[in-house]
Amino acid sequence: MTAPVLSIRDLRVSFPSEAGLVEAVRGVDVDLHPGRTLGIVGESGSGKSVTSLAVMGLLPEYAAVSGSVTLGGRELLGLADDEMSAIRGRDIGMVFQDPMSSLTPIFSVGSQIVEALQIHQDIGRDAAWKRAVELLDLVGIPRAAERARSFPHEFSGGMRQRVVIAIAIANDPRLIIADEPTTALDVTVQAQILDVLALAQAETGAALILVTHDLGVVAGTADDVVVMYAGRPVETAPAVELFAEPRMPYTIGLLGAVPRVDVAGGGPLVPIAGSPPSMIGLPAGCPFRPRCPVAVPACAETEPLLLDVGGDGHGAACIRAGEIEDGRIDGAAVYPVGAPAPAPLAAVPREQRANVLELSGVGKTFPLRKGTVLKRTVGAVRAVAEVDLDIREGETLGLVGESGCGKTTTLLEIMKLRRPESGSIRVAGVDVAGIGGRGEDRELRRKLQMVFQDPMGALDPRMTVADILAEPLTAINGSDRASIDARIDELMTLVGLDPDHSDRFPAAFSGGQRQRIGIARALATNPALVVLDEPVSALDVSIQAGVINLLNELKARLGLAYLFVAHDLAVVRHISDRVAVMYLGRIVEIGSVDDLFEDPRHPYTQALLSAVPVPDPEVERRRERVVLRGDLPSPTDPVPGCAFVSRCPLHVTLDPDRRARCLGERPALTGPDRSDHRNACHFR
Repeated sequence: MTAPVLSIRDLRVSFPSEAGLVEAVRGVDVDLHPGRTLGIVGESGSGKSVTSLAVMGLLPEYAAVSGSVTLGGRELLGLADDEMSAIRGRDIGMVFQDPMSSLTPIFSVGSQIVEALQIHQDIGRDAAWKRAVELLDLVGIPRAAERARSFPHEFSGGMRQRVVIAIAIANDPRLIIADEPTTALDVTVQAQILDVLALAQAETGAALILVTHDLGVVAGTADDVVVMYAGRPVETAPAVELFAEPRMPYTIGLLGAVPRVDVAGGGPLVPIAGSPPSMIGLPAGCPFRPRCPVAVPACAETEPLLLDVGGDGHGAACIRAGEIEDGRIDGAAVYPVGAPAPAPLAAVPREQRANVLELSGVGKTFPLRKGTVLKRTVGAVRAVAEVDLDIREGETLGLVGESGCGKTTTLLEIMKLRRPESGSIRVAGVDVAGIGGRGEDRELRRKLQMVFQDPMGALDPRMTVADILAEPLTAINGSDRASIDARIDELMTLVGLDPDHSDRFPAAFSGGQRQRIGIARALATNPALVVLDEPVSALDVSIQAGVINLLNELKARLGLAYLFVAHDLAVVRHISDRVAVMYLGRIVEIGSVDDLFEDPRHPYTQALLSAVPVPDPEVERRRERVVLRGDLPSPTDPVPGCAFVSRCPLHVTLDPDRRARCLGERPALTGPDRSDHRNACHFR
């Protein structure tokens, strides 16, 4: 094998703080060879991003960095800023999580690529511009020569990330570092970006470091994997071996906490108990010991070293790694899977259960205005059009689709409890258009509650948890403080929190605990329907699993109905009973979760499901992917026929007569007689 392009030895990074020294990275050893991809995974705070920033020399001046980082044999630690500036962008390319913060909004994307070229190469403006256009074309920007003169705000999120990748590879770097490059993107765009990264790596021959929390992404792209915990690697191995035979309990827990899009849901996931440790004054012993289900007294004595456990570079930092085989020790699972909570309503046929939400022909448009002082309407944005949905008692409906498809607008129309612009909305059998006084509004709103994506943004930081939970109870029960206090304790217990902690403020809780508080607040009024807007997307996978299990348990125990909106289709499959797929404001497919995931009929649904990564290298690398070209059409443009036709892979295979039908006739949402599985495609 060739010499490594990057070698990291005993890398340590610490930051001063009022509470003490934060040891963010505590001894990282990595070798990365040309053309190889290294995936670095772990929970938030594990040291993944700090490690990549240390390699780039982008840590703040007050950070204490020691150890060795060599690129092509040249030591990087200790170089002056001007010396590192000559290396960044030339020998090392960086792709950050947020492409908008990586691009200067007042310069065209072409001029920003030109700048990256001219800083590191002796190249004229004309030649640099020609190369910029070539790079934009390489990463899949359509009409590259024309779009090179566009500004970042004129691109979608996925297109902006392509521009950032073009800048990163402009000077043929030896190393590309991608830090969560797909986190904020739709699953279809994520698949495109991963393809572009693979193409960029093939074009430059660079090594790639992929920092991510998505184990499915790592399974599909990485050659080797480093699992980090508490600032250091706790397991390293080739990707195929690590996913097949994890030997560290933390890695086993991460894999067990991930829902899979290719596996029918129903059973509980396996969350990792507790939270990652504080990086200030770590106690002796294994940092994972307080959360480890197989810890023994010896684990508290000394921190285990990363030792070889099976050859071929497979190492694990666990004194019991040699006992673990196929996720078990002496035949017992390291993480036992609990039994699902009994659900009395599951035995009742759907048609016999009460409707808690009905949408019939709901539509919403927003006027498009132009002018500074005297504004005039020049068009309309059709955000939602003719949406029909119903949710029954004890049922979860998953609402999925790309950003801009109308999911959030649909939620807002439901939560307003007002007459919609068109169509009708009924909550618990009551038509919202007929609500009269404030009392009726309050009673109906009691039956409809919401859990938001960002738990910290949804909770008032100046109120204690007791005050947060008491607020909706006071509106219902008046001043009966004794019953309110009893209900607060009941709610805290219900969501798995200690009632004695209700006098604390939200900042004293972890992200997963704050989301449990948000769920408790939603349950305070005994609602019939809870709207869940991306409730687990901001959580680490290990914590996400516990919240998903909690939601399933509460639904089974209390007979709740959920409207669950999410980008993660694997989570949707695990928690939903039925799924509705939206595209450009319309439902294009709806049906039971197993029917839709096992037999997707609409080409858009097929593309969505094929783009979801599976955390299994053997499965992920042989799946066929339906690639969607381009972005969503503008919702301001009238579409007489099928709105998906401009991106549809099926449309290009049809004969001219059928293509004309797609272009001129809007498909209805239909299916076989007496079937709940319907789709809006003429030829499926």
